[in-house]
Amino acid sequence: MIVLIGGEKGGTGKTTLAINLAAKRALAGRDVLLVDTDQQGSASYWAQSRDEAGVKRVACVQKFGKGLQAEVLDLARRYEDIVIDAGGRDSVELRASLVVANKTYIPIQPSQFDIWTLDRMDALVDSAQGFNPELSAWVIISRVSPNPSVQEFQDAREILADFAHIKLSKTMIRDRIAYRKAARDGLSVDELKPREPKASEEIEALYQEVFGE
Repeated sequence: MIVLIGGEKGGTGKTTLAINLAAKRALAGRDVLLVDTDQQGSASYWAQSRDEAGVKRVACVQKFGKGLQAEVLDLARRYEDIVIDAGGRDSVELRASLVVANKTYIPIQPSQFDIWTLDRMDALVDSAQGFNPELSAWVIISRVSPNPSVQEFQDAREILADFAHIKLSKTMIRDRIAYRKAARDGLSVDELKPREPKASEEIEALYQEVFGE
């Protein structure tokens, strides 16, 4: 399966979701490849830190430019799963990834500024589905305040009902320190010691949603 974590808005936690999904897939015994298409290279730095820490390896490559589509399809013949981390902008890499992905998850923060970018993403998904009819797209509300009284999630849910080509994920990711701690050390939240149960539960919920296990 090819899974894309991408979108036009930066700072929404795309890399956090991509690395945790890739690590969880590797820990499940799958031959997974993490593809970093972001010039900032955060996912690649995480994978390097992981190698240095000596934990379960997650293969990672950086790919950019117009040839990305063909390269990912070629890599998909050699790996059971590919997780693509695409930067927060409308780019050649994002568009190419949409054309080859089976599923895409578009993280946004529960703010009006992020929601405004979804008109464009809905159009990009629509265009990509013309070449890739298997593509399914979800918006995932990310970096939500841990305060359960915040109503932003429900507001976003109501607005998303108006979009034709993207649906709302059942999973919500809160803004937890555990995600930053894990990424810093090349780990997934499942590998943190001591373990942060709430973060692990969120990633498990997303993992089950993405991979259907």
